[in-house]
Amino acid sequence: MPDDAILAKLTECLRTLFDEYTGPVTRELNAAAVPQWDSLANVQLMVMVEQIFGVRFSSEEIASLPNVGKLADLVARKKSG
Repeated sequence: MPDDAILAKLTECLRTLFDEYTGPVTRELNAAAVPQWDSLANVQLMVMVEQIFGVRFSSEEIASLPNVGKLADLVARKKSG
């Protein structure tokens, strides 16, 4: 799956979950930039991403994600392997 397709689907997830956030969704976007993105929302986001892409993340993988770009890269690795 191309990176731009993954990022587009992640954007949909973020827009759904963080409906008050109207800023840009870029690879650099992180939780600090989105007021609604707290620890509970992060769990909800990861579950949503796992369901949409048909992948599973370990807690270590989730803890190591600094931004949306690294999440997209992780999804790409999971989908290709």
